[in-house]
Amino acid sequence: MQPLEPRPTTDLEVDSSQNPQKMEDRKAIIIGISGCSSSGKTTLARLLRDIFPNTFILHEDDFYKSDDQIPIKDGIADWDCAEAVSLPDMEAALAHIRSAGTFPPTVDSKEDLNSVGTLPISSAQLAAVKARVAAWLAPGQPGSLICSPSSAPRICLLDGFLLYSPPTLSAVMASLDIKLFLLVSRQKATHRREARDGYVTLDGFWQDPPGYVDRIVWPNYAAAHAWMFEGGDAEGGVLDVRALEREGIRAQVGRGMDVEFGETLEWAVETIMGELERLVLGG
Repeated sequence: MQPLEPRPTTDLEVDSSQNPQKMEDRKAIIIGISGCSSSGKTTLARLLRDIFPNTFILHEDDFYKSDDQIPIKDGIADWDCAEAVSLPDMEAALAHIRSAGTFPPTVDSKEDLNSVGTLPISSAQLAAVKARVAAWLAPGQPGSLICSPSSAPRICLLDGFLLYSPPTLSAVMASLDIKLFLLVSRQKATHRREARDGYVTLDGFWQDPPGYVDRIVWPNYAAAHAWMFEGGDAEGGVLDVRALEREGIRAQVGRGMDVEFGETLEWAVETIMGELERLVLGG
């Protein structure tokens, strides 16, 4: 990972008298982080929560239906489709966050009970990213206006495997202020998912049966996200830039499918800072 370069100085960085409140009714800014299962969404969200102040996470996985309501596909429970998730409950939670700026009191997170795994970044890389954000938050810098404790909206990170699948999730997409998308190859997604012990559910614990990624996870992902890729080929991994721009989705275009995680974290941090400046300061 290359050393982080400072963002260009702007007039906003030297004029702290400017009023950053350009979203008068906004109590929270919601950032979506989506991609295939095992693309690094939750790991990224947890790191961003610790890097940016006044930030909390909402997991799409916390809106799974009860175990007996999960659809069956080819004789196997299909946890990787929109029908497995209670979309009305997720939409209600997002509406609460937008209006109140707090974590929804009706959500009892099961995702936080799942194992985290080894952090895929060195302590030196993480320290460099934290230092970059600390500089952005310093007095007179844009971050100090955006993240001022007295006036700033909170930041909600929504991580989920199926956030950008119109028209099924059009209401969810409309609730997102910033949209990040992570790429991963089929091979790496399979390796990562098969290395997991399993998942805490509403009614118990789920472990993938053999071949689950090939039979359920990847085909569902490829079908739901075909619109984002050239030729509809999710496995080829070449993103359709015009399609992403049309929906306001940010991704590491041209970097391949298995980017080193430190580079992904750096990209996400710089993207979020730039988008927050645009949204809150009108930059």
